[in-house]
Amino acid sequence: MSRRQRLAGLPSGRRTKYAMLVFWLVLVAVAGPLAVKLTDAQNNDTLGALPAGVESSRAVQRAEAAFPDSQAPLAVAVYVRDSGLTDADRAKVDADRAAYAAFADGGQVPPPVPSEDGKAVLVSFPVAGDDTRRAEAVADIRDRLAADVPGGLRTALTGEAAATEDVFDAFAGMDVALLLATAGTVALLLLVTYRSPILWLIPLITVALASQLASAVVYLLAEHGGLPVDFQSQSILTVLVFGVGVDYALLLIARYREELRRHADRHVAMAVALRRSIGAICASAATVAVGLLCLLAADLPATRGLGPVGAVGIAAAFLAMTTLLPAVLVVFGRWLFWPFVPRHSPGAVADDVAAGHGLWRRIAGVVGRRPRAVWLGTAAALVALTFGIGNLSIGMPAEQSFTTEVGSVTGQRMIAAHYPSGTVAPAEILAAAGTADQVVTAARGVPGVADVSEPQRSPDGRWVRMAAVLADTPDSDAALDTVDRLRAAVHAVPGSQALVGGDSAYLLDEERTVGRDNRVVVPLILAVVFAVLVLLLRALVAPLLLLASVVLSYVAAMGAAGLILDATGYPKLFVGIPLQTFLFLVALGVDYTIFLATRAREEAAQLGHRRGVLHALTVTGGVITSAGVVLAATFGALAVLPLVPSVQSAVIVGVGVLLDTFLVRSLLVPALALEIGRGTWWPGVLSRRATPPVRTPARPVPARP
Repeated sequence: MSRRQRLAGLPSGRRTKYAMLVFWLVLVAVAGPLAVKLTDAQNNDTLGALPAGVESSRAVQRAEAAFPDSQAPLAVAVYVRDSGLTDADRAKVDADRAAYAAFADGGQVPPPVPSEDGKAVLVSFPVAGDDTRRAEAVADIRDRLAADVPGGLRTALTGEAAATEDVFDAFAGMDVALLLATAGTVALLLLVTYRSPILWLIPLITVALASQLASAVVYLLAEHGGLPVDFQSQSILTVLVFGVGVDYALLLIARYREELRRHADRHVAMAVALRRSIGAICASAATVAVGLLCLLAADLPATRGLGPVGAVGIAAAFLAMTTLLPAVLVVFGRWLFWPFVPRHSPGAVADDVAAGHGLWRRIAGVVGRRPRAVWLGTAAALVALTFGIGNLSIGMPAEQSFTTEVGSVTGQRMIAAHYPSGTVAPAEILAAAGTADQVVTAARGVPGVADVSEPQRSPDGRWVRMAAVLADTPDSDAALDTVDRLRAAVHAVPGSQALVGGDSAYLLDEERTVGRDNRVVVPLILAVVFAVLVLLLRALVAPLLLLASVVLSYVAAMGAAGLILDATGYPKLFVGIPLQTFLFLVALGVDYTIFLATRAREEAAQLGHRRGVLHALTVTGGVITSAGVVLAATFGALAVLPLVPSVQSAVIVGVGVLLDTFLVRSLLVPALALEIGRGTWWPGVLSRRATPPVRTPARPVPARP
């Protein structure tokens, strides 16, 4: 007995199935209390962090060391009257400023800064206290700002302190909302897929337990292994476990249903189903998990941290669907499929099994009759979709990050309307104190710099800092070019040790970091996926074919998403979106071609290449299509989050998975395999087998006493 047969027999054995259930009960009892702590272990600092070595990060480190007060986030109160500020407005500003002293770091609030047009005034100050006290302070400041406002005066609170609290407010309860949306979507699709009042519950409960296990493991790694976990990675963990886990469940249950027709004993049927499907499931899990671990090569901390978290989720889903799910299905028996209970049919052969897949048998017939027309037409449709990429651009302004208007964004827009574009987010220059005058002179001579403040000396006298207001909006290409020129100018001052930070500098460094990550990680992901496919299929041509198809599918998905996102008003992509969605679509998209290709290889060894490919398409069509719809819908659940990057990920991955499911796997890949012929499996044995061996009808397997 082979190792695969022994492993397949554990969850399906007459006695071992109960041992497997006990094992999972103990596992869940231990994991449950740990899983609920994962939210508390989040460290969302990584969401906006850059590598420590880039200049904007070094500027922050120097500022925190030299100017301890710089660690307190800034609150900026904005007052605007379109017809010009009145005496009552200025009295409101003075009264508020006096009240703000109770929340300001050091108890002092700088004088108000009026706009040149006389229509606006700013009051800015660092907010004292730890995270909890600052949250309370921001709430009190907002209440004060909104109280006793003269008619016609508009107010808003912005700055880092306000923006941080807006994020926390927006995400309050979102982890529960995402879980409910994901679970609800999966439950509905499983109910539609199985048309059974009972069966849909089994994979749903199993994947929920897998999610608990994954969350517990990630929590332990975060607490004791230093693994960074943020809201983004925890959200994607939930979606991945549910989406991928249900995919594996659909594949296994479909194969189990087939084997129940061939075998009278459900234990034997499950052992055979698990043995014949675990290779594809394992290859799929390995592809996605190793692809996620490729993110460890990224420099952007949020991207790098996503890799191990996602890989843990994939491992948990694989473990649950290949151990717990088979045991539960065998324990309950055939009646779970009611009212469509698969009956034992002695002598069942491939054609008998395919007869139950009428729609997909007809689709396979079309592909078999006109393979060249099918693959050319499908490829042309995918290429046509790629033109929608022109609607997308990289670089999403901070004020467009939320799907709804928040106070800090409103304040930024009010400031931008009455002050120089860069006033709200000036560049910050830090330099050696002895070179302050030369650095100021150099900075003021840079085209695109509107103003440079007087140097502020650090308490120890070693350093100075100054604010450089840029003439252009902080997130514009012009502002980023100005930062480049500003850095060159101040670096050229001898002995200055100058560093340029601030929002525009951050965006410039982020853009370059992401560009580097794309150049390194994308080829690495492709190499990993190709290696897994070669090992699985024992061929070179088929892996190249599958890899090319999913890359084309990714580009088409970006184009189709470009049309959708442009229509919905979100065409400016967050810089990390292209790499993350590339990973998900290549690694997850190749899942469906793995499921098809492994079945085609298995059938080709028995039926020959042409019949094997068409039979594989026929019998896997329904289950893989269902799996694709489930995965697309689970990623679509990310749209419930109030952040535009989450909506963008939901659209791109959802569209891409559907393209993979309905076009690439169903039409393009099988048609190309027929066009290429047995050479698809080159240099494997199947590429040299001219005629299939004779296949005899399967003999019935008697039920065990």
